[in-house]
Amino acid sequence: MTTATTTLSMEECPTAQSLKLLSGKWKPQIFLLCMIGPVRFNSLLRQLPSANKQSLAVALRELEQAELLEKIIVRKKPLHIEYHLTEKGGAMIEIFKNIEKLKITHVIKEG
Repeated sequence: MTTATTTLSMEECPTAQSLKLLSGKWKPQIFLLCMIGPVRFNSLLRQLPSANKQSLAVALRELEQAELLEKIIVRKKPLHIEYHLTEKGGAMIEIFKNIEKLKITHVIKEG
């Protein structure tokens, strides 16, 4: 029996590309918080106490550029900005749920 071997570069590998979208400081945490619902910048700062404004702003901008988050200006008083998952971001929720299941299963087996 022969097996075909295929080599994929990081740019060609869909799994690597998906993981790269969420790699980086604060991105997984931001994404998880946005899975719960719309979130404001200051709320993120409170929920991520080790984050500073600059690193949080960079991560949010990169998630927006990756089209996983959308920045919405809410024109109610007081005017504020919320971050929502986009359709593309919503499609990645199942990945996070599966990672969580894997973690729970792995921890239970080790314990």
